[in-house]
Amino acid sequence: MIVDTLDNIEQYTHLGPRIATALKHLVDTDFSRLEVGTYELDGKDLFVIVNDYETKPREVEPFEVHRRYIDVQYVVSGEEEFGYLPLADQTPSRPYFEKHDYAEYDYESNKDGAAFIPLKAGMFALFFPQDMHMPGTSATPKTVRKVVIKVKI
Repeated sequence: MIVDTLDNIEQYTHLGPRIATALKHLVDTDFSRLEVGTYELDGKDLFVIVNDYETKPREVEPFEVHRRYIDVQYVVSGEEEFGYLPLADQTPSRPYFEKHDYAEYDYESNKDGAAFIPLKAGMFALFFPQDMHMPGTSATPKTVRKVVIKVKI
């Protein structure tokens, strides 16, 4: 997992050409002008999801992991916190769903080892397949506009 601001993207462009393209897209795009939805950058290999939502308490959200995609999550406006825990020997509460590249892990079984980290406007996080993460949480509801760029491995 990586958490940083767009000021430092040059430190991460060596992680691969798709990650470099994703980070550059975050810098070059005014996401406040885009409609909520999905936008292709390079077909199914690199695509953008723009979403507006209210954060939820961590107790009602699952952790998630992905096998085929790296998540680049960028907060355009608002603020949330995300849970993080390295994927080790945890057992999913819902098995891996290939079509959506997603497995869920319940909060109660994993809360003791998890860290919760603020993600404010202008910050991004990269989540790799070994990173269990729980985005979109806060103790009180907050309105967030977030962009998730899915980077195929």
